Amino acid sequence: MAVLARAGAEEIAAGLDRATRLDNAGARPAHRRLRGPETGLVMVRGRIGGGGDAFNLGEMTATRCTIRTECGHTGHAYVAGRDARQAELAALADALLQDPARQPTLLQAVIQPLADAQQAAAQTTARKAAATQVKFFTLAAMRS
Repeated sequence: MAVLARAGAEEIAAGLDRATRLDNAGARPAHRRLRGPETGLVMVRGRIGGGGDAFNLGEMTATRCTIRTECGHTGHAYVAGRDARQAELAALADALLQDPARQPTLLQAVIQPLADAQQAAAQTTARKAAATQVKFFTLAAMRS
């Protein structure tokens, strides 16, 4: 779900289309909305020093959705921001992943490509940040 929550609606839709082609299903399975998509605010909490007492950092916008497929699988999704389509597609992917027959195809066609792209983007960001890092000499090294 973390991978789906970080992916955009178009990326999830493309992955689901790939999965339906691999399954020879032709189209995404029918589903109905049980709740949402609804946009609201959630409280973000932090910890002092990363491990100390918790405090309320502030609020952020989130969208949630719950759907049920025609097979009876229920999917839930919470995503940051206001993208109702992203929330619905993530909930659909969650429901489809619960079907043992579809799960391997979805992992291969949707989850793994998204996870790989997100990891590559994180590595690119880390490389850019590392290139700007300044290494200072310590005073102890300078006194010797």
